[in-house]
Amino acid sequence: MIKLVWLIPLFPLLGFLITGTGFRHFPVRLSGWLASIMVLISFIFSIFVFFELKSGFPSETIAISDWISAGSINLPVEFLIDPLTSLMMLIITGVGFLIHVYSVGYMHGDEGYNRFFSYMNLFIFFMLVLVMGGSYPVMFIGWEGVGLCSYLLIGFWNKNNENNDAAKKAFIMNRIGDLGFLIGMFLIFTTFGSLSYNAVLQKAVSMTSGTTVLTVITMLLFLGATGKSAQIPLLTWLPDAMAGPTPVSALIHAATMVTAGIYMIARSNILYVLA
Repeated sequence: MIKLVWLIPLFPLLGFLITGTGFRHFPVRLSGWLASIMVLISFIFSIFVFFELKSGFPSETIAISDWISAGSINLPVEFLIDPLTSLMMLIITGVGFLIHVYSVGYMHGDEGYNRFFSYMNLFIFFMLVLVMGGSYPVMFIGWEGVGLCSYLLIGFWNKNNENNDAAKKAFIMNRIGDLGFLIGMFLIFTTFGSLSYNAVLQKAVSMTSGTTVLTVITMLLFLGATGKSAQIPLLTWLPDAMAGPTPVSALIHAATMVTAGIYMIARSNILYVLA
């Protein structure tokens, strides 16, 4: 099952494409359940992966394709499947499925019903990419993707300018943190010559504890985490973000996106221990 792990984010993406590209014409009574079923399938796959790892199957890095290859720079698209990833996948797809089902009734009669579920499926897709990525750039794709989806979902009822302002505030505040994350990645590549988790963490072990460059890297990554997880000082976007529908608050603020910063620090734990 681990070899087929790339299917897990594919199903929510497929749900987004089906409901999103034809949201004005797709049958309203079907879009909510289609979106929910797509997340449920991903949840079932995630359960199989979890029990495979629990039974002793080793953690594995799965290369999907080449992404950037220029000179000494080689950035593949790869997924790292280990117990931490598996746990996050269960949270995202399991809790995400329940919120999708709740949304079927909550959003009933809303004129943007199909559009809402296309955004929700897209959010699940990017959140899965974030936690499944085997390198910092792949995590960053998911990181920026959930930022885009939070903007779309917080400002979902966009006929109200206050909702639009709340969405823009969340988007801009997160970009401040993301700049720190981005600079941190440049510094990681300069220091370790790679952005793959396995390569970076293996090389970090041989470094002296308390090295200045490690402290700077972890502080920059932590700045990104404070934005995504709404911590001091980048927390002021969170109260206004309640402008979105209640299921959005449940999915983004309570269940998944605000845990992204915690996940990133947990994934980089060796760097933080040495810093």
